[in-house]
Amino acid sequence: MRWSRYFWHTLKEEPTDAEANSHKLLLKVGFIKQVASGIYEYTPPALKVIRKIESIVRKEMERSGAQEVLLSVLNPSELWKETGRWEAYGRELFTLKDRHGREYCLGPTHEEEITDLFRSFVNSYKKLPLILYQIQVKFRDEKRPRFGLIRSREFIMKDAYSFDEDEFSAMISYETMKFAYERIFKKLRLKTLLAEASVGTIGGKMSHEFIVLTDYGEARVAFCENCGYCANTEIVPLPKHKEEQEQEKQMQKVYTPNTSTIAQLSDYLKIPAYKILKAVLYLKGEEPIMVLIRGDREVDEKKLEAVLGTDEFRLATDEDIKRLLNTSKGFVGPFNLPPNFNVLWDNSVYGIKNMVVALNEDNYHYINVNAGRDIQYGKFVDVCQVEEGDPCPKCGAPLRVGRGLELGHIFLLGTRYSEPMRAFIKDRSGQEKPVVMGCYGIGISRCLSAIVEQYHDEKGIKFPTVVAPFELDIICVNQSDEVQKNTAEKLYTLAMELGLDVIYDDRDESPGFKFADGELCGFPYILVVGKKVKEGKVELWIRHTGERKELNLDTAIQEVKSLIEKDKL
Repeated sequence: MRWSRYFWHTLKEEPTDAEANSHKLLLKVGFIKQVASGIYEYTPPALKVIRKIESIVRKEMERSGAQEVLLSVLNPSELWKETGRWEAYGRELFTLKDRHGREYCLGPTHEEEITDLFRSFVNSYKKLPLILYQIQVKFRDEKRPRFGLIRSREFIMKDAYSFDEDEFSAMISYETMKFAYERIFKKLRLKTLLAEASVGTIGGKMSHEFIVLTDYGEARVAFCENCGYCANTEIVPLPKHKEEQEQEKQMQKVYTPNTSTIAQLSDYLKIPAYKILKAVLYLKGEEPIMVLIRGDREVDEKKLEAVLGTDEFRLATDEDIKRLLNTSKGFVGPFNLPPNFNVLWDNSVYGIKNMVVALNEDNYHYINVNAGRDIQYGKFVDVCQVEEGDPCPKCGAPLRVGRGLELGHIFLLGTRYSEPMRAFIKDRSGQEKPVVMGCYGIGISRCLSAIVEQYHDEKGIKFPTVVAPFELDIICVNQSDEVQKNTAEKLYTLAMELGLDVIYDDRDESPGFKFADGELCGFPYILVVGKKVKEGKVELWIRHTGERKELNLDTAIQEVKSLIEKDKL
């Protein structure tokens, strides 16, 4: 491909509306253009990378025995109502009506439709096991689209679905897909963690995520360097605090002006933050929910979502607090509550002696409060956000915690969809029973962001050769020099004949401009055709190592080909 004719336009200015490194670089290299919040167009070089990612995924799916299908984007509501997800899925579901008033959604995932396809053709265990997959555009009305392709409303996904006669066979399919995913991410040169995860709105019996660590990931992952335990923090259990043996003191009401934060209160009373009982007020519809947690810890709202069975709740505003408790933020507590309040006690506050507790009166707190004597414990739950150093639930060693980007998610669904949709098979004894299912997703477009997150420097992207938009960039330093131009043309033709994915930068731009673009766009190899062609030499730049070396003109392309082939092993 000649760059002068290619639809590829890089930016010289830094994007000002992007935070994540991948978002900035994908905009700067001209890979994507935002159409609306969370919706992007892909330019030709971006689509080349996407297609290479898809090719790796397809090969591993086929190697695992999966068969490709293509389902519809537009899903009729009837299918979703069979499983109860039409209402339960929430506001992320894009819904619409046709001219006849029939309801549809834009598929965010395809469990219902694939189950319907299966039940239309298969009714016997003899046709099992079966794994079907597709690569399709998905739609989710994200509450906060952000970080470019990392959290978007329209995205490309590979989703696969397994069908088995029993749970043992389903576990084999599950492990087969888990192994396939490990191979896929290894071939994409992505370093991932395999983490236990919540089944969420998909449902089922268990799930695992494949996560790339990055500061711009939206998942929090905890991992143990001692025993290898790894899980999304929203499912990491934290035990009750050990009961303290401290002598109980007399409860007192004290004046605490200008102490609306935990830090201010801790400093004013000269007590550690963990001794403060923090009350966090939420509203689930009109129902007030008060979460009591240690002052030095935070509520994990994903854990709270699991406790409440819904994500339809919100943090109370200052106005809500005034209306419900006639007090101000920072002075909310569990004393003198109206009868309609649902109070949840986090495990972190169990057994703490002589706590500081607000009493719903501005500028006042109780000190030396002891549960059981001064206030009664309520329902204990685990809604505390996991932090670095918390105990591993398997071995007790300190956990490490990092931010991660979920690239793949696999679920053992069981009969979550087959039972309500009556996707039944006859087993070996002739009895009808629901087929046992699994589902397995990979964010194809998100993989593009993950690759850029892991492979970049101050100059730009450093694409792994297997997914680079072009493996080789040939730069003619001076297009007006006939020797350089003719040599570059011959090298370009030879590279194509040898099957290399090559772009020839024949643009009428300065050498510095071309060099900067070559490094910005992340080509693994850059061949510079300059003044030394008269001596039979060209210069090879290796993007990943920063190495530069002279090659003989006669063997340059063959040497680059050998390097590229080695990279792909």
